[in-house]
Amino acid sequence: MGAQAQAVNAPMLKAFRLLSVLEGLSLITLLFIAMPAKYQFGHDFVWPVGMAHGVLWLAYVVVSLAVSHVRRWSVGVWLLALLCSVVPFGFLWVDARLRRELAQPAG
Repeated sequence: MGAQAQAVNAPMLKAFRLLSVLEGLSLITLLFIAMPAKYQFGHDFVWPVGMAHGVLWLAYVVVSLAVSHVRRWSVGVWLLALLCSVVPFGFLWVDARLRRELAQPAG
């Protein structure tokens, strides 16, 4: 990929990286804060947290597909990134991969 194309894609990667972290944190919040609060303490935060997580996850799927196309990821890499979106703390792998891609020298 040329230097100009990589420079154009950098904002897309940064936006996807932010979305990945937000989506991952929303999953962790849902699983480890909202669900226990509902079933252990009777405080029901599951609906708003779950709705936020659902919207972020749908955005993650769409943006990950676009990024995988632009960055020419294999289907396997895209599926792994998708799997990481439903595994708690999986977003850390995606974040590390995106940081590596952003750090690669252009050319």
